[in-house]
Amino acid sequence: AGYCQCSINNVKISQSATKRLVRKVPEWNVTITNNCACSQLDVKLDCNGFKTVEKVDPSIMTMSGAECLIVNNGNPLHPHDTVSFTYASATSFPFTPVSSQIACS
Repeated sequence: AGYCQCSINNVKISQSATKRLVRKVPEWNVTITNNCACSQLDVKLDCNGFKTVEKVDPSIMTMSGAECLIVNNGNPLHPHDTVSFTYASATSFPFTPVSSQIACS
C-alpha cells in the first residue's frame, strides 16, 4: 500500500452559482472530488457559520455543530469520485476539508 499516500488534502472542493434563486437567495452547487488512488470515508468539512435557506440533501451531507459530514448515501468517496449538493446563501461558503478516513485496498 506504499502507493497510497493520501490525505484530506486530496479532497478538492469547487463551487459555482447555479443561477437559480431559492427564496430570492442565490443557489450554489458544491462538488467534492476525491483526487486520490484510495477511497476516503467519513469526509468532514469545517462548516462553522454555514447557513442555507435551502435544505441540503441529508443523503449527501449532514451537519453537526460546526462540522459537516459527507454521507454520500453511506458510500465511501472512491478514487476520483465526485459528490455534489446545492445550498442557497447570499454568498458562497468557504467549505474546508478537515478530516477523513483513508481506505487503501
